[in-house]
Amino acid sequence: MPDSSLPPESPRPQPNENHRVVKSAGVIGLATFASRILGFIRDMVLARLFGATAAADAFFVAYRIPNLLRELFAEGSMSSAFIPVFTEYHTLRAKQDAWELASAVFTTLLTIVTAITLLGILAAPSIVWLLAPGFHGHPDKLLMTTLLTRIMFPYLLFISLAALAMGILNSLRAFAAPAFSPVFFNIFIIGCALFLSPVFPEPILGVAIGVVAGGAAQFAMQLPGLAMRDMVFGWRFQPWHPGVKRIGALMVPSLLGLSVTQINITVSTILASFFAGGPTYLFYGMRLIQFPLGIFGVALATAILPTLSAQAARGALDELRGTLAFGLRMILFIILPAMLGLILLRQPIVHLFFEHGSFTAADTIATATAVLCYAVGLWAFAGVRIIVAAFYSLQDTVTPALVAAMAVLANLAFSIVLMDRLESAGLALATALASMLNVGILVVVLNRRLGGMDWRSVGRSAMRTVLATAPLIVACVWVAGAEVWAHEGEWIGKTVMLAVGIGLSVTGYVGVHALLRSEELDVCWNLIKRKVV
Repeated sequence: MPDSSLPPESPRPQPNENHRVVKSAGVIGLATFASRILGFIRDMVLARLFGATAAADAFFVAYRIPNLLRELFAEGSMSSAFIPVFTEYHTLRAKQDAWELASAVFTTLLTIVTAITLLGILAAPSIVWLLAPGFHGHPDKLLMTTLLTRIMFPYLLFISLAALAMGILNSLRAFAAPAFSPVFFNIFIIGCALFLSPVFPEPILGVAIGVVAGGAAQFAMQLPGLAMRDMVFGWRFQPWHPGVKRIGALMVPSLLGLSVTQINITVSTILASFFAGGPTYLFYGMRLIQFPLGIFGVALATAILPTLSAQAARGALDELRGTLAFGLRMILFIILPAMLGLILLRQPIVHLFFEHGSFTAADTIATATAVLCYAVGLWAFAGVRIIVAAFYSLQDTVTPALVAAMAVLANLAFSIVLMDRLESAGLALATALASMLNVGILVVVLNRRLGGMDWRSVGRSAMRTVLATAPLIVACVWVAGAEVWAHEGEWIGKTVMLAVGIGLSVTGYVGVHALLRSEELDVCWNLIKRKVV
């Protein structure tokens, strides 16, 4: 039975609302694609310069600390708590009220995160001691990780402000500037790695400085967009503002809810410190997973949250169900072929992109194994973002938090069992299994909360997608088995082989969907035609 406490239902969403979501996701996906390409270049530069050395392990452990806090306080809980409340203010109240809320949140956030940053810098030795137990027997490595942590902690401040700016612009359906801002983050890291690092006796310090500079650039990039919409922050220290209090109440439980994947990755990083090269293998493995996840999964979740929030604010639950089902169908349409492609082509991809300079063939095998273990859960990493967005649009952050707590405990248990046999790859598999558990429980709860969902359309879409992957699998198996991968060098031939394999896979996948008259393909194709024409 539907929850009687929910507002009355409204008619189903019109097709143009789905097109609007896909169009917004397309803008975000295009920008994220540019950022991910630069991210790959960045990772290739870091792999060539530092490989899987002690300096690389120290950097990736140190970077994990502010990165986790970023997910907790910025791009995760703060954004998901802020957007529904700000959307309600902007939809149902005067623009001045929305600006006052944004300014009050900015001032409160700046005050809190500045204090956290200063405390983090002071407490860095203790934090590193707790998060890198495998470094305890290596004093130099421990000291370097502590220094890098102190250098990168201010990144948390800049990225938190950037996330707030992103939340405002996304609520106003302005997606381009926030989505393109990470491009500058990668540019600064690449520039610092190539030109600033050689100045230091420990070159990895230059990369840490690039992280902070890149975070500042992400925030600055979005200020013109706020100015164009008369939403530049003012100083209003009003933590007692009703909207700020509501956002804070939503944030507290969602600190765990939306960031469960990052928390699980952090647990993996802690345990991976016991294995030489472990943090590095997990980092590069997750980077490959984040390529399709960021371009499609996160982009769609980012685009769909304002729509779901507006529908929930109007009490249009029937529309919300339709939008949610559409989001899940699009996730399956994009993520399932990406998952299979990564699984089948994992070793050629890692070899081609990373096996240069200090990054060895053994590092390629270990990283590819981590990719395999992460990739089996890619559908869950992407799906949970859509499901959690639906909970947050209903301003329910408690349920995802409780379920996420269960997933974190499950991840820890899986990790302890699997790391004994699979080492760092077992930690990746544990993260994937915990994410599957997380999304499974949330789907059951949300289905009851909404009084059912349009599972028939989701099921039909899933069947079409599975059938369409047949030519993709054939093409990927052919490419992965080519002799060229066993030869030294021949980078041009390997690049061509991988490009041809991906091209054949995409062509075959889209071709089957066209034969099956896929609704998801029609939506994407109509959007492309409107862009071209």
